[in-house]
Amino acid sequence: MTHALVIGEALVDVVHAADGTVTEHPGGSPANVALGLARLGRDAELATWFSDDAHGALVRDHLTGNGVRLVPLSDRADRTSTAVATLDADGAATYTFDLDWRVPEVTLDGDLVVVHVGSIGATLQPGGAAVAELVVAAREFATISYDPNARPSIMGTAAQTLPTVTGLVAGADLVKVSDEDVAWLQPGRDPQDVVRAWAASGPAVVVLTRGGAGSFAVTSTGVEVTLDSPRVQVVDTVGAGDSYMGGLIDGLWSADLLGADRREALHAVDADALRAVMGHAAAIAAITVSRAGASPPTRSELESGDR
Repeated sequence: MTHALVIGEALVDVVHAADGTVTEHPGGSPANVALGLARLGRDAELATWFSDDAHGALVRDHLTGNGVRLVPLSDRADRTSTAVATLDADGAATYTFDLDWRVPEVTLDGDLVVVHVGSIGATLQPGGAAVAELVVAAREFATISYDPNARPSIMGTAAQTLPTVTGLVAGADLVKVSDEDVAWLQPGRDPQDVVRAWAASGPAVVVLTRGGAGSFAVTSTGVEVTLDSPRVQVVDTVGAGDSYMGGLIDGLWSADLLGADRREALHAVDADALRAVMGHAAAIAAITVSRAGASPPTRSELESGDR
């Protein structure tokens, strides 16, 4: 059976709401992507790093209970990482992190169709170097997906982080980036111009998400698509971008555009096919933001429109 491999952090989001309440949700950007794929019925494996402590049990139960397969030895950390998320009155989150990151040994094989990396796990050392090596090795088998998902409080300065990000962008086939990420990484530049430049550097498709303002995508052949966001009552934005990322992967999977042998076809994707995939991803993200925490929909919820 074909499967996805996601590499990156799993942690516990400690969410401080505007009304003073505090809740704990398992999270971490790559873990959320794996969760989103598993809830959509995809075979998703996660290479991550957590402990056998109480927070680690929360992470493990959440992921495996939703169908995510964990790479063996992912639970050998000294402690499970946490992210303190503070929500403003509109539900937007800012984060501070306590994170330790290493990559357990993973197996790359011909059953892989996509390898997704991103966020802290792609930049924080010592794990970041291992991620970069795995991305190069995995291109033989799979589509490479990347989401910078910048976290300035732990990644260092933009100037320090940008070379790593642009290197990963150039080695990826599919990139999703938010307008906030671009504003931090390349302040003063038009985000659309940035993603156009990125699309010319190696990827087949680069998608720019802009929250309630919708999304914009450009391909290596110069195809451009702009899409409005669905109208939805936002509870919070935790996990929204990760849900969108998972939706992009799922949509391309359904369109038979994933896998190393489909790389040329992905570069040749047309506007209609890309618009359909972006709409699929946006619908998934809309459900996620309509409820608390990083809780992407199942396939049945998506198809029925249930929240």
